[in-house]
Amino acid sequence: MASPLPVPYLSAVVPVFDEVDSLPALHAELVAALEAVGKQFELIYVDDGSTDGSSDLLHKLHVDRPDVVRVIVLRRNFGKSGALAAGFAAARGELLLTLDADGQDVPAELGRLLALVEDEGYDLVGGWRRERLDRPVKRWTSRCYNAATRTLTGLDLHDFNTGLKLLRREVAEELPLYGEFHRFVPVLAHDLGFKVGEVAVAHRPRRAGRSKYLSLFRFPKTLLDLLTVLFLTRFADRPLYLFGGVGAVLSVTGFVILAYLSALKLLTGAGIGSRPLLSLGVLALLVGAQLIATGFIGDVLRHSAAKDRQPYRVRHTFDADDEPPPPAPRR
Repeated sequence: MASPLPVPYLSAVVPVFDEVDSLPALHAELVAALEAVGKQFELIYVDDGSTDGSSDLLHKLHVDRPDVVRVIVLRRNFGKSGALAAGFAAARGELLLTLDADGQDVPAELGRLLALVEDEGYDLVGGWRRERLDRPVKRWTSRCYNAATRTLTGLDLHDFNTGLKLLRREVAEELPLYGEFHRFVPVLAHDLGFKVGEVAVAHRPRRAGRSKYLSLFRFPKTLLDLLTVLFLTRFADRPLYLFGGVGAVLSVTGFVILAYLSALKLLTGAGIGSRPLLSLGVLALLVGAQLIATGFIGDVLRHSAAKDRQPYRVRHTFDADDEPPPPAPRR
């Protein structure tokens, strides 16, 4: 019976989708960077439905280093969020490193991220690609996305969707990853009360091929997911604040319009039955009332579900039976 593998300090999770040409060089660099840390580590590759031979290559890497390399092969392409979720579920380390398989992230930058997590008490640190070496259209869409996310969430980061991240295990366990939510990991972690930061890192041109996870067709989906994240982080606990607020504005608008038309009818005798403004007022009043009712229903459902959900997150406790807690992070 094989002895169990030692629990690693660091787990590297790499989603792979048709990157057979980039993997050999990346693997060598990544292993060297992890060994330089001087602590036990594991390397988890998640094959996200590759069809170019990546799966066979990953199997060879596992055979060469079965004590270090683990491979998860998904049944089909589930997207980057699904691949990361699978890797996080399998990871055993205290700290989790993520990076893309295209070779543009520099594994040697791991030390910069470790310094912030270990010495400064950060829970999640992303690598800010200050000088991105991508195609112009990708740089443009990235700037638009980062600006929109920064403005709407209020989180002052430059690079939300960087593939190079280092996070504590408890962060990964809390993250809801589906759809395009991998792009909003810092936002979701910050909302859960974790300390989030970034550090400038080097970035390289793609070694081979083209990006498989990004396209203009994903941009509308990303915007919709951003709206979902905003709702989950701001209004999930009190949906009445959102629906009720919008509904109240519409209801008041409809009431004012109908009051104006009623006064006009009473004072001047003018006909109002054929006026488009009448239809607008009635519609605004009805839609507003429906939104307010929706908010109430959402609050009732949220209250019913609250029994199974803690509305708080505990960093550590001070009890008589506890071991001494870790040093408080410097903020």
